[in-house]
Amino acid sequence: MNANEFSHLDAQSNPAMVDVAHKEVSLREAIAESRIVLPKEVVLLFKNQDILVKKGSVFNTAIIAGVMAVKKTSELIPLCHGLLIDNCQINIKLENEEAVITCKVTSFGKTGVEMEALTGVSVAALTIYDMCKSFSHAMVIKNTRLLSKTGGKSDFHG
Repeated sequence: MNANEFSHLDAQSNPAMVDVAHKEVSLREAIAESRIVLPKEVVLLFKNQDILVKKGSVFNTAIIAGVMAVKKTSELIPLCHGLLIDNCQINIKLENEEAVITCKVTSFGKTGVEMEALTGVSVAALTIYDMCKSFSHAMVIKNTRLLSKTGGKSDFHG
């Protein structure tokens, strides 16, 4: 693959936003997931799927942070288009020693929302880390990935 095949490079290999002016408006949806491995001393604190720390409810705060990040993705990722987000749903659940975060984003527009979904789960995972670090720094954020995207010229189901 040469540089001219990358969607975010122009003919001179300079960074460029993708021109979406010619694209059709359609319902776009993406689902992403991230996992954070929690050490046993942290897992034991999660008696009812969430814990309260000095900063508040861990999972609820992470959900709010993830939603805020989804809405600000174009400010964080330089070549992303600013989008009107129609819906964002973030869910967090404990599976053994992992907090599993999923983010589903929908938008009616000309470009996909996979970067928004990936940003949402990433910031939610970082928020869990931040809120639990006083108990342990032995947390690992892993497997941040796109699960699916629909509505564009090519769908993806991983």
